[in-house]
Amino acid sequence: MTILTYPFKNLPTASKWALRFSIRPLSCSSQLRAAPAVQTKTKKTLAKPNIRNVVVVDGVRTPFLLSGTSYKDLMPHDLARAALTGLLHRTSVPKEVVDYIIFGTVIQEVKTSNVAREAALGAGFSDKTPAHTVTMACISANQAMTTGVGLIASGQCDVIVAGGVELMSDVPIRHSRKMRKLMLDLNKAKSMGQRLSLISKFRFNFLAPELPAVSEFSTSETMGHSADRLAAAFAVSRLEQDEYALRSHSLAKKAQDEGLLSDVVPFKVPGKDTVTKDNGIRPSSLEQMAKLKPAFIKPYGTVTAANSSFLGFYVCVSGSKRSTITWGQILANFKAMDSDWFAENYMGRKTKVGLPPLEKFNNWGGSLSLGHPFGATGCRLVMAAANRLRKEGGQYGLVAACAAGGQGHAMIVEAYPK
Repeated sequence: MTILTYPFKNLPTASKWALRFSIRPLSCSSQLRAAPAVQTKTKKTLAKPNIRNVVVVDGVRTPFLLSGTSYKDLMPHDLARAALTGLLHRTSVPKEVVDYIIFGTVIQEVKTSNVAREAALGAGFSDKTPAHTVTMACISANQAMTTGVGLIASGQCDVIVAGGVELMSDVPIRHSRKMRKLMLDLNKAKSMGQRLSLISKFRFNFLAPELPAVSEFSTSETMGHSADRLAAAFAVSRLEQDEYALRSHSLAKKAQDEGLLSDVVPFKVPGKDTVTKDNGIRPSSLEQMAKLKPAFIKPYGTVTAANSSFLGFYVCVSGSKRSTITWGQILANFKAMDSDWFAENYMGRKTKVGLPPLEKFNNWGGSLSLGHPFGATGCRLVMAAANRLRKEGGQYGLVAACAAGGQGHAMIVEAYPK
């Protein structure tokens, strides 16, 4: 998924709205001079008088698909290139004005480790336009965006494209460490005797492959195990998780049918049909969901394939094990926010934050139903907030995500005052 960001002035005619990143007062360089912020008369605004603002112009994504389906023969840069091309087509912004391109990704394709650069070149950007790739687990795209904001704020750049990509249908699978060592030693051997000596050390178990881990390196805990543990700690029931999952899928299906997921751009898969919509949205029933067995902690866990997000791939992609991010974790956060004890002991507050109004939360579906792209979810979240603000006439949107290693990211976005 890709998002175009730059100072607010002379936005393309195709982009008749803009969204300000309200992280802190921002400055920008002079090439594309930003208009001073307009103070809203009826509402408070995060804009400051005489402070130029960095805005999101627009963002697009290829459809989110389950891994192993239509994108299975592609490479990550193919999807990233399609998103970049789609963004340029939608905004009519000339490639020449883009100063920098940043992409987030998690499980890297070794042939295109700097996927941002490969995608940019494939999309026709100049080789003089720098591009780099960042990784920060599930908030990689968030980091790509905030890095872009920082480049504009510091005056180094005027126009930034930030995005993210993940492809879980063709993840790197390595030989075992013993086999790798044997192969490297064989390559260095200078005589037939040395080679035969090394070959004699070969054992069949050397052929066992190393698969990419979906668990924390430091704790060996998967997100599913963590969610089960949190659900137990905060007394989140299986029914609560199933109800939340059903809500997510139902709202996503409604948004899809009503054409609200306007950030999706069609993608023509070479040799196959054109993909036009996400394929992981699957409304069910509580009765059907209740039949599924626990996916992680058996037999007493409450996290299942039905109340977890699917793994997929796209320019904004997820994984491939059918349960990655789980909603025991989200609901546990809700209960923590509604706890005075948690606020005092873990948040440094005297009183609880309180429950967020559910009627404002992920009204067009969330990662559970749309899919969780490890390297790109952050961009989808920002564009979902942006498009909802535009559609609903709102002023503020709150975007938040967690990531491996006990990290997280939150951002307030504000519709630009008219």
